[in-house]
Amino acid sequence: MSAIKIIDIVGARPQFIKLAPILRTINRHNQEHPDYPVQEILVHTGQHYNYEMSQVFFDELGLKAPDYNLGVGSGTHAYQTGAMLRRIEEILIKEKPDLVMVYGDTNTTLAGALAAAKLHIPVAHVEAGLRSYNRQMPEEINRVVTDNLSSLLFCPTKTAVENLSREGFTNILNDGKIVPIDYIPSISDAKLNAIGRMTLVLNVGDVMYDAVLQYSELAELKSQILEKLGLGGKSYALCTVHRAENTDNLERLRVIFQGLRKLVQEGLVVVVPLHPRTRKALSRLALDPLPKNLNIIEPVSYLDMLMLEKYAQVILTDSGGVQKEAFFFKVPCVTLRQETEWVETVEVGWNIIANQDINRIVLAALEAKTGSFSICPFGDGRTGDRIISLLIIIFFQAFRN
Repeated sequence: MSAIKIIDIVGARPQFIKLAPILRTINRHNQEHPDYPVQEILVHTGQHYNYEMSQVFFDELGLKAPDYNLGVGSGTHAYQTGAMLRRIEEILIKEKPDLVMVYGDTNTTLAGALAAAKLHIPVAHVEAGLRSYNRQMPEEINRVVTDNLSSLLFCPTKTAVENLSREGFTNILNDGKIVPIDYIPSISDAKLNAIGRMTLVLNVGDVMYDAVLQYSELAELKSQILEKLGLGGKSYALCTVHRAENTDNLERLRVIFQGLRKLVQEGLVVVVPLHPRTRKALSRLALDPLPKNLNIIEPVSYLDMLMLEKYAQVILTDSGGVQKEAFFFKVPCVTLRQETEWVETVEVGWNIIANQDINRIVLAALEAKTGSFSICPFGDGRTGDRIISLLIIIFFQAFRN
């Protein structure tokens, strides 16, 4: 029996994290089941390209070196997406994969899905169904288009499944509940199309929860970020800002940093690993010198970030991934946006939406409280196992019939 040939397409740091549990599962599967292996080819678009934003993640997570590195780099949305499309298409024509897997909501996600769909290659979207319902976000456009190009929609939560249902996706398996680890989907004799609505929608849980469970112990052993910064447990606020809605709007960015300044005045140490996009935007703001306890640092590695999140008193962020990781570590979160895709974190009391209101940012951070939940809405940490198992089962039922 020949191998299933999968091409994984990634390009930004959140995607490297999502990829890690998938590659680990593929390696284990191939060792345990050499009679029907998965051949995996890794394409890195180079959307994130410096060491701190890219290579350090490969080093720390033990990821294989990319089979192809496109080196696209920075640029406008049209430039990035167009450059990726052309180069990804060349690889797909050369490699002739059975399936293309894309992750999240970046320009890399969109380019990978579009290139594959144009060549009639089935697409699997990991983290499908997320919606902010804010079309001003470039990520929202990427999500909607990618979901409509995909044959397999691997959703992280029941809310994501419900979002797709409202948009007309009907082939929802297991009633939208997270599929059991040994789930065998019944797809009759229907074949999946690379484009169109003959898709399968499955709630598999959140692969980032897998990553946190798999790497937090390693972070405890290897990271020295707390010692380096002189931080004690639960003695500081952690803040990340990188989304275009904040970095491209200088008034919003000014409000956020005014809020951070007030937190320092209230006696809270604030640590800000600064995204390159945010650093560039800050250089255009005429800010007063930052106070001593507002610590701007370079971007940190994944293991260092896990430690900073785990031991923070409160986290302020516009990152979806950081919102979830705060939830996984049971750290209160303040979201610096007007909405969130991860509504589950708000519903159970772990996350407060502060938008660009200075007083709300400060009050939410100073009075942050823990929430509660009985069942984790993001699964059990075995999402990678589910995805690879389902791919193998579905592939041999549908793609090879």
